[in-house]
Amino acid sequence: MMGLNEKECVPCQGGVPPLDGGEIAELLVKIHDGWEVVDDHHISREWSFPDFESALEFTNSLGEICEEQNHHADFELGWGRVSAVIYTHKIDGLTESDFVLAAKFDHA
Repeated sequence: MMGLNEKECVPCQGGVPPLDGGEIAELLVKIHDGWEVVDDHHISREWSFPDFESALEFTNSLGEICEEQNHHADFELGWGRVSAVIYTHKIDGLTESDFVLAAKFDHA
């Protein structure tokens, strides 16, 4: 069975419902424990680093993944930390592609 990190993000054209709580729970167990679901709307995670430069390099590597997948997260960068928020903006909720992107971040 293919892991989420091996899948590709599928562009959302809209017109599909966001995942429900049960579907979200099934996908959440397939990504790193550091991710949390917020209001069944988005997933978020924070990483810690010893300095700003390391955090910036990590953010840039995640940005490259976003560009490759044509699916973009929201990032917050500070000294020694990076946070990411992922959801599908087109439907203002979660799709499988959001979890695929998170899994790819986990393997960065």
